[in-house]
Amino acid sequence: MKFGMFYEHQLPRPWGPDSEHQLLKDALEQIELADRLGFDYVWEVEHHFLEEYSHSSAPEVFLAAASQRTNRIRLGHGIVQIPFNFNHPARVVERVNTLDLLSDGRVDLGTGESSSEAELGGFNIPREEKRDQWLEAFDAITRMFVEEPFAGYDGKWFKMPVRNIIPKPLQKPHPPLWVACSRRETIQLAAEKGIGALSFSFIEPEEAKQWVDGYYATIDSDRCVAGGWAVNPNLACVMPMMVHADEAEAIERGIDGGHFFGYSLLHHYAFGQHRPGVTNIWEEFQEKRSLFGFDRDIAAQTGENLAAKMVQQGTGSLRGAIGTPEQVRDLLRRYEAAGVDQIVFVLQAGPNKHEHIMESIELFAAEVMPEFHDREQQREKEKLERLAPAMEAALARRDPPRQAAEGYAISATAQI
Repeated sequence: MKFGMFYEHQLPRPWGPDSEHQLLKDALEQIELADRLGFDYVWEVEHHFLEEYSHSSAPEVFLAAASQRTNRIRLGHGIVQIPFNFNHPARVVERVNTLDLLSDGRVDLGTGESSSEAELGGFNIPREEKRDQWLEAFDAITRMFVEEPFAGYDGKWFKMPVRNIIPKPLQKPHPPLWVACSRRETIQLAAEKGIGALSFSFIEPEEAKQWVDGYYATIDSDRCVAGGWAVNPNLACVMPMMVHADEAEAIERGIDGGHFFGYSLLHHYAFGQHRPGVTNIWEEFQEKRSLFGFDRDIAAQTGENLAAKMVQQGTGSLRGAIGTPEQVRDLLRRYEAAGVDQIVFVLQAGPNKHEHIMESIELFAAEVMPEFHDREQQREKEKLERLAPAMEAALARRDPPRQAAEGYAISATAQI
Protein backbone atom coordinates (compact mmCIF):
# COMPACT_ATOMS: atom_id res chain seq x y z
CA MET A 1 0.00 0.00 0.00
CA LYS A 2 1.16 3.52 -0.79
CA PHE A 3 0.99 6.45 1.62
CA GLY A 4 0.37 10.13 1.05
CA MET A 5 -0.18 13.35 2.98
CA PHE A 6 -3.09 15.66 2.25
CA TYR A 7 -3.04 19.44 2.63
CA GLU A 8 -5.96 21.84 2.91
CA HIS A 9 -3.76 24.47 4.57
CA GLN A 10 -6.15 24.72 7.49
CA LEU A 11 -5.90 27.82 9.63
CA PRO A 12 -8.40 28.16 12.50
CA ARG A 13 -8.88 31.60 13.98
CA PRO A 14 -7.47 33.72 15.54
CA TRP A 15 -5.03 34.70 12.78
CA GLY A 16 -1.84 36.63 13.35
CA PRO A 17 -0.10 38.81 10.75
CA ASP A 18 2.35 35.97 9.95
CA SER A 19 -0.02 33.00 10.26
CA GLU A 20 -0.44 32.16 6.57
CA HIS A 21 3.24 32.73 5.85
CA GLN A 22 4.29 30.33 8.62
CA LEU A 23 1.63 27.80 7.62
CA LEU A 24 3.06 27.45 4.10
CA LYS A 25 6.66 27.35 5.28
CA ASP A 26 5.87 24.63 7.82
CA ALA A 27 4.03 22.57 5.20
CA LEU A 28 7.03 22.67 2.87
CA GLU A 29 9.28 21.49 5.69
CA GLN A 30 6.90 18.63 6.44
CA ILE A 31 6.82 17.56 2.79
CA GLU A 32 10.59 17.73 2.52
CA LEU A 33 10.84 15.37 5.49
CA ALA A 34 8.19 13.02 4.07
CA ASP A 35 10.06 12.86 0.78
CA ARG A 36 13.31 11.99 2.52
CA LEU A 37 11.64 9.27 4.60
CA GLY A 38 9.89 7.53 1.72
CA PHE A 39 6.27 8.75 1.61
CA ASP A 40 4.82 8.21 -1.85
CA TYR A 41 2.53 11.22 -2.39
CA VAL A 42 1.70 14.71 -1.27
CA TRP A 43 -1.79 15.89 -2.24
CA GLU A 44 -2.67 19.58 -2.36
CA VAL A 45 -6.24 20.78 -2.84
CA GLU A 46 -7.67 23.80 -4.64
CA HIS A 47 -10.34 25.68 -2.69
CA HIS A 48 -11.53 29.27 -2.67
CA PHE A 49 -13.11 31.45 0.03
CA LEU A 50 -13.37 28.59 2.58
CA GLU A 51 -11.98 30.45 5.57
CA GLU A 52 -10.24 28.36 8.26
CA TYR A 53 -11.04 25.12 6.42
CA SER A 54 -8.74 25.69 3.43
CA HIS A 55 -6.35 28.52 2.61
CA SER A 56 -5.12 26.63 -0.46
CA SER A 57 -6.31 28.64 -3.44
CA ALA A 58 -3.16 28.32 -5.60
CA PRO A 59 -1.97 24.69 -5.30
CA GLU A 60 0.06 24.91 -8.49
CA VAL A 61 2.28 27.57 -6.88
CA PHE A 62 2.70 25.59 -3.66
CA LEU A 63 3.43 22.33 -5.49
CA ALA A 64 6.00 24.09 -7.67
CA ALA A 65 7.80 25.17 -4.50
CA ALA A 66 7.53 21.61 -3.13
CA SER A 67 8.95 20.22 -6.37
CA GLN A 68 12.20 22.08 -5.81
CA ARG A 69 12.61 20.84 -2.23
CA THR A 70 11.93 17.16 -2.94
CA ASN A 71 13.31 14.40 -5.15
CA ARG A 72 10.97 11.42 -5.33
CA ILE A 73 7.58 12.08 -3.70
CA ARG A 74 4.76 12.40 -6.22
CA LEU A 75 2.98 15.75 -6.37
CA GLY A 76 -0.79 15.31 -6.45
CA HIS A 77 -3.13 18.06 -7.55
CA GLY A 78 -5.81 16.77 -5.25
CA ILE A 79 -7.80 18.41 -6.77
CA VAL A 80 -8.05 21.10 -9.48
CA GLN A 81 -11.54 22.58 -9.84
CA ILE A 82 -12.43 22.41 -13.54
CA PRO A 83 -15.95 23.82 -14.06
CA PHE A 84 -15.21 26.63 -16.45
CA ASN A 85 -15.35 29.74 -14.28
CA PHE A 86 -12.79 28.19 -11.93
CA ASN A 87 -10.13 27.39 -14.52
CA HIS A 88 -9.81 27.51 -18.29
CA PRO A 89 -8.89 24.01 -19.56
CA ALA A 90 -5.86 25.28 -21.47
CA ARG A 91 -4.51 26.99 -18.36
CA VAL A 92 -4.94 23.79 -16.34
CA VAL A 93 -2.93 21.81 -18.90
CA GLU A 94 -0.25 24.49 -19.26
CA ARG A 95 0.30 24.65 -15.50
CA VAL A 96 0.25 20.87 -14.99
CA ASN A 97 2.68 20.29 -17.86
CA THR A 98 5.05 22.95 -16.55
CA LEU A 99 4.97 21.41 -13.08
CA ASP A 100 5.56 17.97 -14.60
CA LEU A 101 8.69 19.28 -16.32
CA LEU A 102 9.96 21.09 -13.20
CA SER A 103 9.44 17.99 -11.04
CA ASP A 104 11.02 15.52 -13.50
CA GLY A 105 7.70 13.80 -14.15
CA ARG A 106 6.22 13.48 -10.64
CA VAL A 107 2.75 15.01 -11.12
CA ASP A 108 -0.64 13.33 -10.66
CA LEU A 109 -3.68 15.35 -11.77
CA GLY A 110 -6.87 15.08 -9.79
CA THR A 111 -9.91 17.09 -10.82
CA GLY A 112 -13.23 17.93 -9.22
CA GLU A 113 -16.31 20.10 -9.40
CA SER A 114 -16.81 21.41 -5.82
CA SER A 115 -20.10 21.42 -3.97
CA SER A 116 -19.73 24.38 -1.60
CA GLU A 117 -21.96 27.37 -2.21
CA ALA A 118 -19.10 29.69 -1.26
CA GLU A 119 -17.13 28.47 -4.27
CA LEU A 120 -19.89 27.74 -6.77
CA GLY A 121 -21.72 30.97 -6.00
CA GLY A 122 -18.49 32.95 -5.85
CA PHE A 123 -17.63 31.87 -9.39
CA ASN A 124 -21.26 31.99 -10.65
CA ILE A 125 -21.45 28.27 -11.45
CA PRO A 126 -25.01 26.87 -11.31
CA ARG A 127 -25.07 23.86 -8.99
CA GLU A 128 -27.21 21.85 -11.39
CA GLU A 129 -24.64 22.32 -14.17
CA LYS A 130 -21.40 21.57 -12.33
CA ARG A 131 -21.21 17.82 -13.12
CA ASP A 132 -21.87 18.38 -16.83
CA GLN A 133 -19.30 21.17 -16.86
CA TRP A 134 -16.79 18.85 -15.21
CA LEU A 135 -17.44 16.18 -17.86
CA GLU A 136 -16.96 18.65 -20.70
CA ALA A 137 -13.87 20.23 -19.17
CA PHE A 138 -12.35 16.82 -18.43
CA ASP A 139 -12.82 15.77 -22.05
CA ALA A 140 -11.21 18.97 -23.33
CA ILE A 141 -8.29 18.72 -20.89
CA THR A 142 -7.46 15.12 -21.77
CA ARG A 143 -7.51 15.99 -25.48
CA MET A 144 -5.19 18.94 -24.91
CA PHE A 145 -2.60 16.58 -23.43
CA VAL A 146 -2.33 14.44 -26.58
CA GLU A 147 -3.65 16.33 -29.63
CA GLU A 148 -0.88 18.22 -31.41
CA PRO A 149 -2.23 20.68 -32.14
CA PHE A 150 -5.36 20.61 -30.00
CA ALA A 151 -8.11 20.31 -32.61
CA GLY A 152 -10.40 22.80 -30.91
CA TYR A 153 -13.65 22.32 -29.05
CA ASP A 154 -17.28 23.20 -29.65
CA GLY A 155 -19.21 22.19 -26.53
CA LYS A 156 -22.18 23.52 -24.63
CA TRP A 157 -20.08 25.57 -22.20
CA PHE A 158 -16.62 25.55 -23.76
CA LYS A 159 -15.57 26.68 -27.21
CA MET A 160 -12.00 27.09 -28.37
CA PRO A 161 -10.30 27.19 -31.78
CA VAL A 162 -7.31 25.11 -32.83
CA ARG A 163 -4.20 25.85 -30.79
CA ASN A 164 -1.07 23.91 -29.85
CA ILE A 165 -0.95 23.66 -26.04
CA ILE A 166 2.63 24.09 -24.84
CA PRO A 167 4.70 22.97 -23.06
CA LYS A 168 4.08 19.21 -23.28
CA PRO A 169 4.25 17.01 -20.15
CA LEU A 170 7.29 14.90 -19.39
CA GLN A 171 5.08 11.89 -18.58
CA LYS A 172 3.50 10.34 -21.67
CA PRO A 173 0.76 10.44 -22.69
CA HIS A 174 -0.03 12.59 -19.63
CA PRO A 175 0.21 12.52 -15.81
CA PRO A 176 -2.00 9.93 -14.05
CA LEU A 177 -5.59 11.15 -13.72
CA TRP A 178 -7.82 11.10 -10.62
CA VAL A 179 -11.17 12.51 -9.49
CA ALA A 180 -12.30 13.59 -6.04
CA CYS A 181 -15.02 11.31 -4.61
CA SER A 182 -17.23 11.75 -1.57
CA ARG A 183 -19.91 9.23 -2.54
CA ARG A 184 -19.90 5.69 -3.85
CA GLU A 185 -21.53 6.73 -7.15
CA THR A 186 -18.64 9.09 -7.88
CA ILE A 187 -16.22 6.22 -7.31
CA GLN A 188 -18.18 4.28 -9.92
CA LEU A 189 -17.86 7.26 -12.29
CA ALA A 190 -14.09 7.17 -11.75
CA ALA A 191 -14.05 3.47 -12.62
CA GLU A 192 -16.16 4.04 -15.73
CA LYS A 193 -13.53 6.52 -16.93
CA GLY A 194 -10.55 4.42 -15.84
CA ILE A 195 -9.16 7.06 -13.52
CA GLY A 196 -8.10 7.03 -9.88
CA ALA A 197 -10.69 7.61 -7.14
CA LEU A 198 -9.55 9.93 -4.35
CA SER A 199 -12.13 9.26 -1.63
CA PHE A 200 -12.82 11.84 1.05
CA SER A 201 -15.36 9.70 2.93
CA PHE A 202 -14.23 8.45 6.33
CA ILE A 203 -15.21 4.80 5.80
CA GLU A 204 -14.28 1.66 7.70
CA PRO A 205 -12.12 -0.98 6.00
CA GLU A 206 -15.07 -3.36 5.67
CA GLU A 207 -17.11 -0.73 3.83
CA ALA A 208 -14.07 0.27 1.82
CA LYS A 209 -13.85 -3.30 0.52
CA GLN A 210 -17.30 -2.95 -1.03
CA TRP A 211 -16.23 0.29 -2.72
CA VAL A 212 -12.97 -1.29 -3.91
CA ASP A 213 -14.67 -4.40 -5.24
CA GLY A 214 -17.24 -2.32 -7.13
CA TYR A 215 -14.55 -0.02 -8.52
CA TYR A 216 -12.40 -2.85 -9.87
CA ALA A 217 -15.39 -4.82 -11.17
CA THR A 218 -16.28 -1.78 -13.29
CA ILE A 219 -12.69 -1.35 -14.48
CA ASP A 220 -12.83 -4.97 -15.60
CA SER A 221 -16.09 -4.54 -17.55
CA ASP A 222 -17.24 -3.02 -20.82
CA ARG A 223 -18.62 -0.06 -18.83
CA CYS A 224 -15.06 1.24 -18.52
CA VAL A 225 -14.29 3.63 -21.37
CA ALA A 226 -10.98 5.39 -20.76
CA GLY A 227 -11.49 9.08 -20.09
CA GLY A 228 -7.81 9.80 -20.65
CA TRP A 229 -5.20 8.13 -22.83
CA ALA A 230 -3.89 5.92 -20.04
CA VAL A 231 -5.84 4.01 -17.37
CA ASN A 232 -5.00 4.73 -13.72
CA PRO A 233 -6.65 2.00 -11.62
CA ASN A 234 -6.23 3.20 -8.05
CA LEU A 235 -8.45 3.95 -5.07
CA ALA A 236 -7.20 6.12 -2.22
CA CYS A 237 -8.84 6.87 1.14
CA VAL A 238 -8.26 9.98 3.26
CA MET A 239 -8.18 9.96 7.08
CA PRO A 240 -6.75 11.93 10.03
CA MET A 241 -3.45 10.72 11.45
CA MET A 242 -1.21 11.39 14.43
CA VAL A 243 1.16 8.73 15.77
CA HIS A 244 2.90 8.62 19.14
CA ALA A 245 4.29 5.82 21.30
CA ASP A 246 1.77 6.79 23.98
CA GLU A 247 -1.85 6.54 22.81
CA ALA A 248 -3.15 9.25 25.11
CA GLU A 249 -0.47 11.64 23.83
CA ALA A 250 -1.34 10.83 20.20
CA ILE A 251 -4.96 11.71 20.98
CA GLU A 252 -3.99 14.90 22.77
CA ARG A 253 -1.87 15.97 19.80
CA GLY A 254 -4.20 14.99 16.98
CA ILE A 255 -7.87 14.52 17.83
CA ASP A 256 -8.87 18.19 17.88
CA GLY A 257 -7.21 18.74 14.51
CA GLY A 258 -8.86 15.70 12.98
CA HIS A 259 -12.23 16.76 14.35
CA PHE A 260 -11.85 20.35 13.20
CA PHE A 261 -11.04 19.06 9.72
CA GLY A 262 -14.38 17.26 9.63
CA TYR A 263 -16.40 19.99 11.35
CA SER A 264 -15.10 22.85 9.21
CA LEU A 265 -15.77 20.79 6.07
CA LEU A 266 -19.38 20.32 7.16
CA HIS A 267 -19.63 24.01 8.07
CA HIS A 268 -18.84 25.05 4.50
CA TYR A 269 -20.56 22.17 2.72
CA ALA A 270 -23.57 21.17 4.82
CA PHE A 271 -24.92 23.21 7.73
CA GLY A 272 -22.97 26.47 8.12
CA GLN A 273 -24.24 30.05 7.93
CA HIS A 274 -21.03 31.84 7.02
CA ARG A 275 -20.41 35.58 7.19
CA PRO A 276 -17.24 36.20 5.13
CA GLY A 277 -14.50 37.74 7.22
CA VAL A 278 -16.61 37.53 10.40
CA THR A 279 -17.63 33.95 11.30
CA ASN A 280 -15.27 32.21 13.73
CA ILE A 281 -15.54 28.50 12.88
CA TRP A 282 -13.05 27.47 15.57
CA GLU A 283 -15.22 28.97 18.30
CA GLU A 284 -18.35 27.34 16.86
CA PHE A 285 -16.52 24.02 16.67
CA GLN A 286 -15.61 24.13 20.34
CA GLU A 287 -19.23 24.82 21.28
CA LYS A 288 -21.02 22.41 18.91
CA ARG A 289 -18.60 19.63 17.95
CA SER A 290 -20.38 16.84 19.82
CA LEU A 291 -23.65 17.59 18.02
CA PHE A 292 -22.10 16.74 14.65
CA GLY A 293 -20.18 13.53 15.31
CA PHE A 294 -16.99 14.99 16.78
CA ASP A 295 -17.36 14.07 20.44
CA ARG A 296 -13.93 14.22 22.04
CA ASP A 297 -14.67 11.79 24.88
CA ILE A 298 -15.93 9.09 22.53
CA ALA A 299 -13.05 9.47 20.10
CA ALA A 300 -10.50 9.56 22.93
CA GLN A 301 -11.19 6.02 24.12
CA THR A 302 -7.89 4.24 24.76
CA GLY A 303 -6.89 0.62 24.50
CA GLU A 304 -9.26 -0.08 21.60
CA ASN A 305 -8.73 -1.23 18.03
CA LEU A 306 -8.69 1.83 15.79
CA ALA A 307 -11.50 2.54 13.33
CA ALA A 308 -12.49 5.45 11.14
CA LYS A 309 -14.99 6.21 13.90
CA MET A 310 -15.00 5.14 17.53
CA VAL A 311 -18.44 4.09 18.75
CA GLN A 312 -20.07 4.35 22.16
CA GLN A 313 -23.73 3.46 22.79
CA GLY A 314 -24.47 3.62 19.08
CA THR A 315 -22.91 7.06 18.65
CA GLY A 316 -19.80 7.45 16.50
CA SER A 317 -16.99 10.00 16.61
CA LEU A 318 -14.21 10.44 14.05
CA ARG A 319 -10.87 8.87 15.03
CA GLY A 320 -8.95 7.58 12.02
CA ALA A 321 -5.26 6.73 12.39
CA ILE A 322 -4.66 8.55 15.66
CA GLY A 323 -2.87 6.26 18.07
CA THR A 324 0.25 4.19 18.62
CA PRO A 325 2.29 2.65 15.80
CA GLU A 326 0.86 -0.77 16.67
CA GLN A 327 -2.73 0.49 16.52
CA VAL A 328 -2.17 2.32 13.23
CA ARG A 329 -0.41 -0.71 11.74
CA ASP A 330 -3.36 -2.96 12.59
CA LEU A 331 -5.83 -0.48 11.09
CA LEU A 332 -3.83 -0.18 7.88
CA ARG A 333 -3.59 -3.95 7.51
CA ARG A 334 -7.38 -4.01 7.34
CA TYR A 335 -7.45 -1.37 4.60
CA GLU A 336 -4.72 -3.26 2.76
CA ALA A 337 -6.75 -6.48 3.00
CA ALA A 338 -9.76 -4.58 1.63
CA GLY A 339 -7.73 -3.71 -1.49
CA VAL A 340 -7.27 0.02 -0.89
CA ASP A 341 -4.29 1.19 -2.95
CA GLN A 342 -3.30 4.29 -0.99
CA ILE A 343 -4.02 5.85 2.39
CA VAL A 344 -3.73 9.63 2.43
CA PHE A 345 -3.18 11.12 5.87
CA VAL A 346 -4.41 14.47 7.12
CA LEU A 347 -1.86 15.69 9.66
CA GLN A 348 -1.97 19.44 9.02
CA ALA A 349 -5.42 20.13 10.45
CA GLY A 350 -6.96 22.48 12.95
CA PRO A 351 -4.53 23.42 15.74
CA ASN A 352 -2.12 20.51 15.16
CA LYS A 353 1.41 21.71 15.89
CA HIS A 354 4.19 21.63 13.32
CA GLU A 355 6.65 19.88 15.65
CA HIS A 356 4.10 17.17 16.43
CA ILE A 357 3.41 16.61 12.74
CA MET A 358 7.13 16.26 12.07
CA GLU A 359 7.53 13.74 14.91
CA SER A 360 4.53 11.76 13.67
CA ILE A 361 5.92 11.58 10.13
CA GLU A 362 9.24 10.28 11.45
CA LEU A 363 7.66 7.69 13.75
CA PHE A 364 5.27 6.40 11.08
CA ALA A 365 8.07 6.10 8.53
CA ALA A 366 10.28 4.24 10.97
CA GLU A 367 7.81 1.84 12.61
CA VAL A 368 4.77 1.42 10.34
CA MET A 369 5.48 2.16 6.70
CA PRO A 370 8.27 -0.37 5.95
CA GLU A 371 6.03 -3.43 6.33
CA PHE A 372 3.57 -2.16 3.73
CA HIS A 373 6.20 -0.90 1.33
CA ASP A 374 7.90 -4.30 1.41
CA ARG A 375 4.73 -5.83 -0.07
CA GLU A 376 3.81 -2.97 -2.40
CA GLN A 377 5.98 -3.68 -5.43
CA GLN A 378 4.78 -7.26 -5.82
CA ARG A 379 1.16 -6.30 -5.13
CA GLU A 380 1.28 -3.55 -7.78
CA LYS A 381 2.92 -5.87 -10.31
CA GLU A 382 0.25 -8.54 -9.82
CA LYS A 383 -2.56 -5.98 -10.01
CA LEU A 384 -1.37 -4.49 -13.29
CA GLU A 385 -0.83 -7.93 -14.81
CA ARG A 386 -4.36 -8.92 -13.81
CA LEU A 387 -5.91 -5.72 -15.16
CA ALA A 388 -3.80 -5.37 -18.32
CA PRO A 389 -6.46 -6.85 -20.69
CA ALA A 390 -9.21 -4.69 -19.15
CA MET A 391 -7.05 -1.55 -19.36
CA GLU A 392 -6.23 -2.25 -22.99
CA ALA A 393 -9.92 -2.81 -23.78
CA ALA A 394 -10.92 0.43 -22.01
CA LEU A 395 -8.43 2.38 -24.11
CA ALA A 396 -9.69 0.71 -27.27
CA ARG A 397 -13.20 2.03 -26.51
CA ARG A 398 -11.88 5.59 -26.32
CA ASP A 399 -12.38 7.83 -29.35
CA PRO A 400 -9.02 8.52 -31.02
CA PRO A 401 -7.37 11.95 -30.88
CA ARG A 402 -8.82 14.36 -33.42
CA GLN A 403 -7.00 16.10 -36.20
CA ALA A 404 -7.14 19.85 -36.78
CA ALA A 405 -8.73 20.99 -40.01
CA GLU A 406 -6.25 20.69 -42.85
CA GLY A 407 -4.63 23.97 -43.73
CA TYR A 408 -5.79 25.72 -40.55
CA ALA A 409 -3.59 28.73 -39.85
CA ILE A 410 -3.61 31.82 -37.64
CA SER A 411 -2.81 35.19 -39.14
CA ALA A 412 -1.52 38.04 -37.00
CA THR A 413 -4.88 39.79 -37.19
CA ALA A 414 -7.53 37.24 -38.21
CA GLN A 415 -8.17 33.54 -38.81
CA ILE A 416 -7.67 32.44 -42.43
